[in-house]
This record gives sequence, structure tokens and C-alpha cells, in this order.
Amino acid sequence: MTKGILGRKIGMTQFFAENGELVPVTVIQAEPNVVLQKKTEEVDGYEALQIGFQDERNSRTNKAKKGHAEKANTNPKRYVRELRNANLDEYEVGQEISVEVFQAGDVVDVTGTSKGKGTQGSIKRHNYALGLASHGSRYHRGTGSIANVDASRVFKGTLLPGRMGGEQVTIQNLEVVSVDAEKNLLLIKGNVPGAKKSLVKVASAIKGN
Repeated sequence: MTKGILGRKIGMTQFFAENGELVPVTVIQAEPNVVLQKKTEEVDGYEALQIGFQDERNSRTNKAKKGHAEKANTNPKRYVRELRNANLDEYEVGQEISVEVFQAGDVVDVTGTSKGKGTQGSIKRHNYALGLASHGSRYHRGTGSIANVDASRVFKGTLLPGRMGGEQVTIQNLEVVSVDAEKNLLLIKGNVPGAKKSLVKVASAIKGN
């Protein structure tokens, strides 16, 4: 069954394993989340666990959010996400979920919003090949041919320059290296999507090992 928690990406550092191996890790600070709602097949049409992270300022909330949070005896949350395939019997509305839900060695999927790069060309955005670099080629970083003679038009879905980044990205099968319950920290091997201080969701890997 799926376990998960919401947190913030703090940055990257190094971790020395017991065998002396140097492991690059991403530090995720995940203060205790609160179970806001248990969605069921009978009422909502699907099963999911709704969790909230970080209290929201009163100036940014409304009566609906306050009423929803009061059912869980907590404050309105800034970030609310759902976990599918969770064992609903293990949780109660208002229960806190800490980083101790994971242990060192667990395999997880991490979801975040990738860094926004603004408008970029096709080479950086889609990894197109570079043109000739020689002097006089007049073609170095251009997009190249994007249509054919018979169609006389550009097909939908053609990879062109445009806005890059700022999209939801999930990296699968990352290993939890260490769990620090006192500081609410998760150390995850490798890098995860997003900028520093951005929201990430850590959940059990759907594909396992």
C-alpha cells in the first residue's frame, strides 16, 4: 500500500554510508502532515487519503477551507494533496504523518515542479542536434526543417521552441538513505525535481525495485 508525505526540498549534500561510500543526497524537510479527509468509493467514487502540509495565513484562506480543516481539528493548510492506494484503515482524520513513515532503504517516487527556464530554443528544450559550427555555414542552433512539401503545413505536436520547465515531474525508484525524526528530515539518494524550498511529494514507489 502507498505511504507518503509532503515536504520542502532544502538542497543537496553528501552522506557517508557505513561502508565509507560517499553518496550524493537531497535533503527534504517534511514537518508532520495532517490527514484532512479519507475519500471512499461510496461517497467520492474513488479511494484516496487527503493530506495537508504547512499552515496557511488567515488572510489567504476562506470559510470553506476553515470548515474543512476544523473537521480534522487543525488549521487550514497551504498545500493539500491526495495519496491513492493508501490503506485507509491505518489512518484517522486529524492524524499526523511524520517522516518516520519511511525507513532507510525504502524505495520512493518523488514528485515536484521542475525549474522554470522561460522561453528556450529547440536545442535546449528538446535536445536537437547542433548544426555545423564552421564559419559561413549560417546554421548553428536553428530548428531546421519542420514540415514536408506534400503537407505544406506544420503538424500538431512538432517539437518547437517555447516555454521550458515549470511542469510536474516525477522521478521514480529513489532510495531513502536516512531518516532524521528529530529534525523532520529525509535524505534521498540522488536529485529530485524542483528549486530549493519548493514543494515535493514523497510516496512509495509504484514500480517497486
